[in-house]
Amino acid sequence: ETEDEAALATGEEAELAAALEESARLEVGATRAAGDQARVAEGVSSPAAEAPPEGEEEPPDDFICPITTEIMIDPVMAADGHAYERSAIERWLATKSTSPLTGGALEHSILVPNHMLRRQIRDWEGARKAA
Repeated sequence: ETEDEAALATGEEAELAAALEESARLEVGATRAAGDQARVAEGVSSPAAEAPPEGEEEPPDDFICPITTEIMIDPVMAADGHAYERSAIERWLATKSTSPLTGGALEHSILVPNHMLRRQIRDWEGARKAA
């Protein structure tokens, strides 16, 4: 492995690690928001539970790639049962054989298109634009 390839791999690993940290941070935020919604349902108000400003609805967590933390365009299912953006998981699997989310070994590197999730994302985006 040349120095350039090693530097590129290290940079990609750092980028992926940062993305995973961001994903974990977003999951904590989603958990807090769910708690806030429960408190609002019980009649206890919380500013964090208020709806986002008009036109800024947050996408469902399942629509977000855990590697890129962006809405997926071409979601695929990996051997760990989680959905990822195709290009992001392909980059990950080019140098690793573990799950980006669990760290566990993947039984295979086959990526299966997740047509249902892609359709749900497109429908959500279409409904958001129509509103």
